[in-house]
Amino acid sequence: MYHNPVMLTECIEALNIKPDGVYVDITYGGGGHSKAILDKLGKKGKLIAFDQDEDAKKNLVKDERFIFIDQNFEFLKNHVQFQGFDKIDGLLGDLGVSSHQFDEGERGFSIRFDDAQLDMRMSQSQQVSAFTVVNEYNADDLANVLYKYGELHQSRKLAADIVVARNGKVIETVGELKEALKQHAPKFKDFKFYAQVFQAIRIEVNKELEVLEKMLLQCDSILKPKGRLVIMSYHSLEDRLVKNYMNSGNLMGELEKDFFGNIIRPFSPLNKKAITANDKEQEENNRSRSAKLRTAERI
Repeated sequence: MYHNPVMLTECIEALNIKPDGVYVDITYGGGGHSKAILDKLGKKGKLIAFDQDEDAKKNLVKDERFIFIDQNFEFLKNHVQFQGFDKIDGLLGDLGVSSHQFDEGERGFSIRFDDAQLDMRMSQSQQVSAFTVVNEYNADDLANVLYKYGELHQSRKLAADIVVARNGKVIETVGELKEALKQHAPKFKDFKFYAQVFQAIRIEVNKELEVLEKMLLQCDSILKPKGRLVIMSYHSLEDRLVKNYMNSGNLMGELEKDFFGNIIRPFSPLNKKAITANDKEQEENNRSRSAKLRTAERI
């Protein structure tokens, strides 16, 4: 199976789908969430889905109510309006890397495949890959990537060791990168350490946080009153941005108040805390264990 959609029931319920509404799935992937949305739509309903991954295009649903955009969601508003829709009734985002992408060894997303080339591009049309970051970034830029996106406090030492390892021979594979950093990998916690390193490089390659920030800031102008914003994230950097935006309407989480002290914000969060997968789903689907689902309604 391409991808087992996480918290499918919770996502669809949070969207509160109207049969004749217009909805957006910004991360089509294997189409699990999109198909569930289409099941709830009537003949006049529409679903617009985004995905830049070539593999996603092989799983497209055939439905006259379905519109596919083969791009990421950075220019969400422009694409939606180009399709003839001024406002939408709901938006769903399942962020991060799909289980399919992790399982495709040659994509270089996973630390499990030592022989895999360092790639990590969501779209094969991108010029910058993990190979570029690891072999061409200077030590300062590498350290900044590892610290900012991997939350690795020893980032300068890690960057220095990568520079030493690539001196005279490029670092081409997942295994070679792990080998360059193995002295820093804590015993029995090496998986988490390498996962943080790979997360940092992947976010840099795909500009994931920049794209997410741009998309979020378009949501207040594109969602109808009572329209739903439903976002699932898998690490604290994404979740913090989503939480701040839903709570305050900005990415810093700074509350703005009117003359009378009332909070001014475009969205009202529907849950105080993020929703997590139940024990059964976490047991059956590893990917769901780190998932945090946040939902809000346009005021």
